[in-house]
Amino acid sequence: MSLRFLQLIATFCLCFWTNLVAQETSVKPGINDSFVSPDAKEFIEKFEIESREVFSKRAEIVKACRIDKGLTLADIGAGTGLFTRLLADEVGPEGRVLAVDIAKNFLEHIERINRESGRNNVQTLQCSSDSTMLPPLSVDVAYICDTYHHFEFPLKTMRSVHAALKPSGRVILIDFKRIEGETKEWTMNHVRAGQEVFEEELRSCGFRKIREHSEILKENYFVEFEKVEFSK
Repeated sequence: MSLRFLQLIATFCLCFWTNLVAQETSVKPGINDSFVSPDAKEFIEKFEIESREVFSKRAEIVKACRIDKGLTLADIGAGTGLFTRLLADEVGPEGRVLAVDIAKNFLEHIERINRESGRNNVQTLQCSSDSTMLPPLSVDVAYICDTYHHFEFPLKTMRSVHAALKPSGRVILIDFKRIEGETKEWTMNHVRAGQEVFEEELRSCGFRKIREHSEILKENYFVEFEKVEFSK
């Protein structure tokens, strides 16, 4: 048996064990404690302010997503519903946006404000800590903005996204840059890993990186993936 073959076997076993552990163990216990029963008004004051980069650049972000009329989108980690509203306007009345969040309070807030604004193409869905709970083959695009680092079970959650996406469906991922010596201390402590780690996790769950938008954001990265089939 060659040394090269043994090295390949060892690499496979290491990857398999790493994925298994990540599937079964929370990668950051307690990260979602503040979302057990959040006050929507309080979080609007945190999320929907000009000092938050994804809010101030929201129009440019949505334009870059290239959303066609009639699509079905999942806004995963919808929070106060900022992008739910913007994406609902993009897909139009013939399209649909599923606002997915772990916090029931946020979902009730989203239902109310969209009902009041006449957006009838928004539905809400409460997820679990390890699954989006989206039906199989139900969405064209999964939008994940400043939320992936809150996934306690990222591989399980992204496998559920993979199952929910239609063939060649897209994942739009926006999250904080985490670079030693450049990133703010709060982000370094709050976000468990950098872009390279998160991208590798998505690749291991059946996604292929197809595009990166480096010109829009400074504190965040903005990348797109496409669903591909993979061996379970």
